[in-house]
Amino acid sequence: MQLLFQIISLVKREILLEQRNKYAFWGLILFVVSTVFVAKFSFQVIRDIPVWNALFWIILLFAAVTGVARSFAQESRGRLLYLYTLADPRAVLLSKMIYNILLMVFLGFSGLFIFSFLVGYPIQNNTLFFTSLLFGCTGLAVAFTMIAAIASKASNNFSLMAILGFPVVLPLLLASIKLSKYAADGLEWSGAFKYLGVLIALNIVISTLAYMLFPYLWRD
Repeated sequence: MQLLFQIISLVKREILLEQRNKYAFWGLILFVVSTVFVAKFSFQVIRDIPVWNALFWIILLFAAVTGVARSFAQESRGRLLYLYTLADPRAVLLSKMIYNILLMVFLGFSGLFIFSFLVGYPIQNNTLFFTSLLFGCTGLAVAFTMIAAIASKASNNFSLMAILGFPVVLPLLLASIKLSKYAADGLEWSGAFKYLGVLIALNIVISTLAYMLFPYLWRD
């Protein structure tokens, strides 16, 4: 129960910090909007579903790198040490994960609205696509939070994030793209359960590993 209270307090802290540094949040929104505008002027209307699908997820991937990667980079070592003396290290990690999930889900659905308004919306099975978007954004947030926690211990953390992120994020991205392709083609859920199961399993595995390893990592 104490861990839960710590997580709630730290999530509130993340939200307050974001409100004080509004330029970072609006910078993310500007990044998504400007990227969609570039796609609009380059393609006008994208009629090829695989191109639409891949481009949308690439935009979300770079939004995740830009937004989630700063979760630990913006914290000084002294502030992190102070947090660890006040709360369980797992509460610090989980609070950042929860906040980053909320941020990525918001960016995902707002980016989808802007992308669909300007470029087109070829999706036929909306429920399946929204499910893939929800779990895909969750997976990206969880994965990059874990990678950011590891990379924060290195001096050149953004280079390390790129190296560590590729093997972790690639399966998540491929499963999300496959699910979205099923949704765009209007196929039933029965054919998509395999990729949905992979996506959920990856979310669980990455979250569990981060939860188990982070208390040892922060001490180094």
